[in-house]
Amino acid sequence: MSQLVTAGSLREFFRLLLGEVVQRQRVSLAEITEFYVVNLLSEYATAEKLFTAEFEGRKESEPLALLYTRALQQEREQRIRTLKQLGDQSLYTAGFFRQSLEDRVVGPGYYVQMGRKAYAAIADLSPSSVFTSVYLELDQKFGSIVDVLTEIAARGQVASGPKGQMQVFEAWSRTGDTHLESVLIDAGMLPKKKLLAN
Repeated sequence: MSQLVTAGSLREFFRLLLGEVVQRQRVSLAEITEFYVVNLLSEYATAEKLFTAEFEGRKESEPLALLYTRALQQEREQRIRTLKQLGDQSLYTAGFFRQSLEDRVVGPGYYVQMGRKAYAAIADLSPSSVFTSVYLELDQKFGSIVDVLTEIAARGQVASGPKGQMQVFEAWSRTGDTHLESVLIDAGMLPKKKLLAN
């Protein structure tokens, strides 16, 4: 039996999950920034948001460098929209696909750099906007938010079954990432660490 997930329940799901992971990782985010990230996760839950260009009948994501170049040539309002797309795409990709980016020529560091640059530019272009503080926080805490999204993605992979569990385990084996380790411990795939008595 298939389940229908409405947009409202999807947002609520991501709000609860984000809150849990942010707290576990001790990342401090303003409430409005958490709201922004929850909306980003809800929007990117459909492939159409990530894959915006079409090439020979295949949907692909537009390269970040092209988005950035296009933004530089646009008027202010359109530039802000393109930079937002660049920042959001970078954040989502670096968080949810970090492990697959490790083996590519353009690694996760590139996505972090491009995303931070995009969010910082938006804050500069709209200093009196309600969301200026959001874009500044996204710029300043980009790496921490990527870690949060990586854990959220890993939790989803582990819940999806044996194949996803093995992918997370292999990624943890290669990197030793403590966030992936906690996901595996919570799933019962690794023993809990014993606290050493002082």
